[in-house]
Amino acid sequence: MRALHQHFPARQHWDLVDNDADLLRLARDAIPDKGVTLTTVQLDLNRDLDMAFETTIDLIATSALLDLVSQTWLDQLLRQAARRSLPVYAALTYDGRTELSPADPLDVAIIAAVNAHQRTDKGFGPALGPSAATSAITGFQSAGYSVVHGESDWVMGPDDRAMQSELLGGWAGAAREMGTLTDTDIASWLARRRAAIDKGLSTMRVGHVDFFAAPSSTR
Repeated sequence: MRALHQHFPARQHWDLVDNDADLLRLARDAIPDKGVTLTTVQLDLNRDLDMAFETTIDLIATSALLDLVSQTWLDQLLRQAARRSLPVYAALTYDGRTELSPADPLDVAIIAAVNAHQRTDKGFGPALGPSAATSAITGFQSAGYSVVHGESDWVMGPDDRAMQSELLGGWAGAAREMGTLTDTDIASWLARRRAAIDKGLSTMRVGHVDFFAAPSSTR
């Protein structure tokens, strides 16, 4: 809503759907302009996706979601959208690409563990992880949609220290859960990467994809 509202007509309404009541409370205080109204909807999208389509809808927009869902769930979303000829905009779908500088000998093994972790169940069944964007784009095209897509990478420079450190810490935790590396190796890798951050030497690029899927016909 924050990113898109300025590109839409002055008067618009959003239904913001999430399963987290705390996030929805924050959202209620984040109306960006006077012409924008919103309703927050607490919903378990894995169990009750159909309920999200019970109101009048002109656009489905998601952010940082599709890499967390299963192929079965994605197919259900596609069917619901196609049945109603609804356009879909999906932002920030992780696609597995990473660039870390300076390079570390354990980078490849850590990222492989992270990408394997991305495919574990995030509450929607086995997650698509890095293959989500390709699966979604192919699925919408097969359903007769016209799809425009492009890279929307996170690019972090030496000044983005907090974000880099937080992300690397999350990756280390994911790698530990996969059990393919020793805790000692993971801790040493994280210490070296954070030392590079502290010295102002670290840069990161994390691959994401945005796409807009437009139906061949409208309601």
